[in-house]
Amino acid sequence: MTGTAAAPSYAIGETEPPLLTQTIGATLAATAGSYPDSDALIDAAVDRTWTYAEFRRDVVALAAGLLRHGVTPGDRVGLWAPNRFEWVLTQFAAAEIGAILVVINPSYRRHELAYALKQSGTSLVLAATSFRDSEYAVMLEDVRDQTPDLREVVLFESDAFAEMLTPPSAAEVAEIAEIAAGLNPDDPINIQYTSGTTGAPKGVTLTHLNIGNNGYLVGSLLEYTQHDRICLPVPFYHCFGMVMGNLAAIAFGCAMVIPAPAFDPKATLAAVEKYRCTSLYGVPTMFIAELALLDSSADEGTTFDLSSLRTGIMAGSPCPEQVMRRVIDEMNMSQVSICYGMTETSPVSTQTRMDDDLDLRVGTVGRVGPHLEIKIADPLTGETLPRGETGEFRTRGYSVMKGYWNDPEKTAEVLDADGWMATGDLGVMADNGYVRITGRIKDMVIRGGENIYPREIEEFLYTHPDIIDAQVIGVPDEKYGEELMAWIRVREGADELTADSIREFATGHISRHKIPKYVQIVDEFPMTVTGKVRKVEMRERAIEVLGLGS
Repeated sequence: MTGTAAAPSYAIGETEPPLLTQTIGATLAATAGSYPDSDALIDAAVDRTWTYAEFRRDVVALAAGLLRHGVTPGDRVGLWAPNRFEWVLTQFAAAEIGAILVVINPSYRRHELAYALKQSGTSLVLAATSFRDSEYAVMLEDVRDQTPDLREVVLFESDAFAEMLTPPSAAEVAEIAEIAAGLNPDDPINIQYTSGTTGAPKGVTLTHLNIGNNGYLVGSLLEYTQHDRICLPVPFYHCFGMVMGNLAAIAFGCAMVIPAPAFDPKATLAAVEKYRCTSLYGVPTMFIAELALLDSSADEGTTFDLSSLRTGIMAGSPCPEQVMRRVIDEMNMSQVSICYGMTETSPVSTQTRMDDDLDLRVGTVGRVGPHLEIKIADPLTGETLPRGETGEFRTRGYSVMKGYWNDPEKTAEVLDADGWMATGDLGVMADNGYVRITGRIKDMVIRGGENIYPREIEEFLYTHPDIIDAQVIGVPDEKYGEELMAWIRVREGADELTADSIREFATGHISRHKIPKYVQIVDEFPMTVTGKVRKVEMRERAIEVLGLGS
C-alpha cells in the first residue's frame, strides 16, 4: 500500500479585508477626518504630540513647501535622518503630491550617499544637519559634484525648512487637492536601497498600493483600532518602521510613538510606560537588549510599567524561541506577532495570527498574508516542492515591487514572468501552511558534502544558560571545504565559553558535524542599521582572526 503524496508547498491568502484602492494621502485624509482629536504622532525626544487634525495640517503645509521648492509628481525627494517627527511629516507630504521618496540609510557615508542620489536622480534632499558621528550636511555638500540632478538641500534645523511648514495659501491647498486627485495608486511612491552586501545597492521601487496595503493588512491582523499606540524604535528608513509602523498607524488612527532618534532600550521602555503604548516593534536584538535592561533594572530595584502592552511585531531576522517566550511572559505581549518578508515585498509576506498557539508563534513565521500567494520552490528550476521539503521561499501578489529603479536586468534576476518574487531565503512549509525560515541560500554551510543550516544550530545554542545571543557562520577548511564557527554573546558574569565546552554541551544533542569547531566570544555582532547581523562581515573577520585562507 502506497502512502499519500504530500501536498505542494503552496498557499493563497484570504480575500478579506478587501485591498485599499486609494493613495496614501487619501488614507491619511480619511483617518484624520474620522479621528481628528486622536493622537497621531508623539516624538518623545522633543516631548511633542500631534493630533490627527494637527498632523494632517502640517503634512499639507509641508506638501505646499515642497511645491514651492519646485517638486512635482514623480520627482525624487531624498530623506536622510534618524527617527524624528520631521521624517514622518516628510514621508506623508511627499506622498500627498506624488513625489517619490528616496529614503537614505542613516549610516551611509559619502560613496553610498552619492550612489543613491545619482542612481535615483534625486533633485531635492531634506536632511538632519548631523547625528552622532554622521555629519549629513557636510557629506551632502561633499557629493554635490557627483550628483548632477541634485538641485537643493534643505536641513531640518534651517529657516528654509521652518518656512516650508508655514500655513499654505488657499491657492496652494487647491493645487495640492488637484494633484492628489490625479494620482494613480499604482504610481511609484518610494525607493529603498538594499544593503548592497554583494554589488551595488539596488533601488527597490514601491507604490501606494504596495506599501499602503501592506501596512493596512499587517495592522488588520494585529486588530489595530484608533485606541492603539505603537512604539517604534525601529528605523523609519526601512519598511519595518515606515510601512508596518507609520502606514499601519494611519490606516486605523493609531498613534505613532518615536521613543528616540535611534534605538535605545531605556528610552524605548520609558516611552512604552509614559505614553501607555499598546504595541511595540523590534528585531530580536532589540528585544534581547530590552530584556537585559529589565533584568538589570530589577536587580537595582527599579521597574518599567509595561502593563499597557498587548501586541507588537518581532521581525527583521529569525526570532529565537527563548527570546520570544520571554517577551510574551515578561513584557505583557501575549499577542505579539512574528512577521516575515523583505523590502522587495513591501515587506510582509507571512504573519502569525492573534489566536495562534504559542508553538506556532515561536516556531514559525506564520502563514500567508491576505491577497498574497506563497510557495516553497526548487531554487534552480522554480518547481513547487512537496510540503515538508526545504526550498526557496517565493511570493507574488499586490506587495511585490515594481522593480529595481532603472535596473531591469537585476529585476529580471529575482522577478519572473509570472510575477513570483524569489527571496533567496530557505524555508519549509508544514501541512497546516505555516512556514519556517531555515536560513539564507547564501548562508548555507556545506561541510564535507553535508548541507548545514546555521539557524538550526543557533536555536540549539540559545538553550545554553549562559548564552544570550549566538550567530553561526561557515569558514574555509582544507579538509571539509567549510567548518562551523559560532560567535557568541554570554551573560554578564558567566564563565568564558570555549569550543571544548560548547562541544561538551552539544554532544548527544545535535549531530557531531553540526557542532562548531570554532567559538568566538564577542560583546556585539557587526550589524546593519536595521538590526540585521552582517554575516558577510563576520566571515571576513573570522578568516582574519583564525588565519585561514579565503
